[in-house]
Amino acid sequence: MSSLADQQRSILSLRDVVKTYFMGDEAVHALSGVSLDIDKNEYVAIMGPSGSGKSTLMNIIGCLDIPTSGTYSLDGEMVASKSEGELAEIRNRLIGFVFQTFNLIPRSDVYHNVELPLIYGGISKSERRERTEHAIEQVGLSDRMRHKPNELSGGQRQRVAIARALVFNPSIVLADEPTGNLDSKTGDEIMGMFDDLHNDGQTIILVTHEDHIAEHAHRTIRLRDGKIETDILNTDAVAA
Repeated sequence: MSSLADQQRSILSLRDVVKTYFMGDEAVHALSGVSLDIDKNEYVAIMGPSGSGKSTLMNIIGCLDIPTSGTYSLDGEMVASKSEGELAEIRNRLIGFVFQTFNLIPRSDVYHNVELPLIYGGISKSERRERTEHAIEQVGLSDRMRHKPNELSGGQRQRVAIARALVFNPSIVLADEPTGNLDSKTGDEIMGMFDDLHNDGQTIILVTHEDHIAEHAHRTIRLRDGKIETDILNTDAVAA
């Protein structure tokens, strides 16, 4: 059992999390009793082969799904029993998502793509403007603010996605294969941006199948058959 000090330090805590899907009469155990804690300002990579449960774990951490059983606490809130509406509110407020496919709105410019979570969150227009411009500046795209996604390179589009993830000052940035659609040079630039965000105090969780991407993280959790196989501190990354 975790101590009170551990609970106060952790940004998220999962205990005995099970996720079971049913395909007809067959039960598929995607997660089988996963327990883990991630602390504030940790930089964690989640890895595993296809079918290991890493996507299911990402969905639960990101409040896109709930466990079949077990508990999940995110920033002091018990998540597992929340309704769909409550989960959506938690996602918008506490988690910044960065996806492999960018997930930008093609007809909207950079500014409006980044602003969108604030509109959903009911933030006033003046505050939206301040937060949106600051997030775009953080990723070095102030001169592209009125460009649409098809006018940007792949790396620039991922920067827009990162700005959108940051605009609500989330507790966690959750990145799913964030360099998967980028060439190696651009991917290195994007990972350098995640490194800088971590150095500035951001909690980052990467879901990846690439070892060289996971090496940026300070801790690597590997899943197999729905269970944590290894949970290792990356001493080289910590030292750097």
